[in-house]
Amino acid sequence: MIDAVKAGAIKHFFLVGGCNGAKSGRNYYTEFVRQTPQDSVILTLACGKYRFNDLDLGEIGGLPRIMDMGQCNDAYSAIRVAVALAEAFDCGVNELPLTMVLSWYEQKAVSILLTLLSLGIKNIYLGPTLPAFVSPNVLNYLVDNFNISPISTPDEDLKKILG
Repeated sequence: MIDAVKAGAIKHFFLVGGCNGAKSGRNYYTEFVRQTPQDSVILTLACGKYRFNDLDLGEIGGLPRIMDMGQCNDAYSAIRVAVALAEAFDCGVNELPLTMVLSWYEQKAVSILLTLLSLGIKNIYLGPTLPAFVSPNVLNYLVDNFNISPISTPDEDLKKILG
């Protein structure tokens, strides 16, 4: 994977995960993953992956474009992958071409989000609805200090992420 990044074959990583659910608006994640650029890799985490892990997005240099990091209890594995990539490229996790797009549905997701925030992880996209405890003041704090972005549409968010 590191060689593919160095060769320019992989330009961006997306960690797309969180809770699954039948509620309207959950198709955002399927559409988001479907629209990611061909030179990107999607790391999956938790039950949200069941929205899109059946998509055939092909490979990059023999590596599948969708790679499963496990369930929500395995969030540490995804963090370790990000830390290993940052070490390999001699930078911080927030400097990687990595975007986290997390789906919110159940309360246990709070512990994952708080863990990411305590590690200083920034630029997380969160939705389709924000957690109930995210009042306007809390959202402003998260935006100002962690660059949290409530999701909008896959098109708009990918344009914002990729420029």
